[in-house]
Amino acid sequence: MGHAMNWHYPAELPVVALRDDILDALRRHDVLVVVSETGSGKTTQLPKMVTEVLREIYADKMGLIGVTQPRRIAAVSVAKRVAEELKQPLGGLVGYQVRFDEKISPSTRIKFMTDGILLAETQGDRMLKRYDAIILDEAHERSLNIDFLLGYLKELRRDRPSLKIVISSATLDAGAFAEFFREDGQEVPIIQASGRTFPVEGYFLPPDDEEELPQHVVRAVDWLSDLDPVGDVLIFLSGERDIRDLAMSLRKQELRHTEILPLYARLTQNEQQKIFASHVGRRIILSTNVAETSLTVPGIRYVIDTGLARISRYSIQSKVQRLPIEPISQASANQRAGRCGRVAKGICIRLYSEQDYLSRPLFTDPEIQRTSLGAVILQMLSLRLGE
Repeated sequence: MGHAMNWHYPAELPVVALRDDILDALRRHDVLVVVSETGSGKTTQLPKMVTEVLREIYADKMGLIGVTQPRRIAAVSVAKRVAEELKQPLGGLVGYQVRFDEKISPSTRIKFMTDGILLAETQGDRMLKRYDAIILDEAHERSLNIDFLLGYLKELRRDRPSLKIVISSATLDAGAFAEFFREDGQEVPIIQASGRTFPVEGYFLPPDDEEELPQHVVRAVDWLSDLDPVGDVLIFLSGERDIRDLAMSLRKQELRHTEILPLYARLTQNEQQKIFASHVGRRIILSTNVAETSLTVPGIRYVIDTGLARISRYSIQSKVQRLPIEPISQASANQRAGRCGRVAKGICIRLYSEQDYLSRPLFTDPEIQRTSLGAVILQMLSLRLGE
């Protein structure tokens, strides 16, 4: 990294307005919590801000900045975005590592990866000596990996007090993260950034009697088409089967100048990356909850939310991890609505009643409360935690 590095901060992103506050907090504290609604730009801009501060401290001896994402598609797409903003080749200053794929080199300093990759690295590098900073993005998802890493990094601070730790969350429960890392009266600052820049109108469209899901969604798409026949639409569904069924129903409608694209975790990287390609006409993205948080699908004007998701749960009786379809929490519903309102005023149509929405829990149970902890206990033993 040359001395005159241009960090290319897009002025339109709300988190950029807080750059001086974030840089100052990072200089004075080793742990920082940044909270904002989706759309602030924190996922792409925080790694650059951390790099600025570490370069001041370590100069050319600076180690890696590890940035975790809950999903592979997010780690890859965000790495590409940051590399483009910095006008650097991917795999140079900015790289990524996910399962079965990586683009990193000896010159890489900002490394995007899934939280599972960082967790695996603790087996061979217990002190994470290659890293001078760790950014845990989307910490509010409270996956088992994220919760484990939060606990692990807290323990690691005792041996490596200068390791910079940034917790990035999209919910207002930031106080709990700050309190968790607060030790010996040391302050853990919380910086709040505003989220999306355009308002989003919400509408409830409950199903008619005996209306099946594909027909229900098509009805919502027709309503949006009357309003705007060209604006891109993101539809949240519970799984691959629903995506296939709905794609078939929408194609039968023969919508003009409309491309229909699926988005789910098992798609190949090339298929997933199609959603980022430039296009003409309207695009309708049919997605599982992979698009709910860290992954931003560009150009979305409208969201249709079925209010359902597959949520992993461990059955004590059968000793089996299951993936039942369940109603999502209010926080998840709000996250989904926040996927529009980036480029202009947005509309979110919820395919359930307002009463249903208000009766839902505020947050989804953390994964640690609904999964088998056998593997976690074995991992703790192998890392000699709690001794």
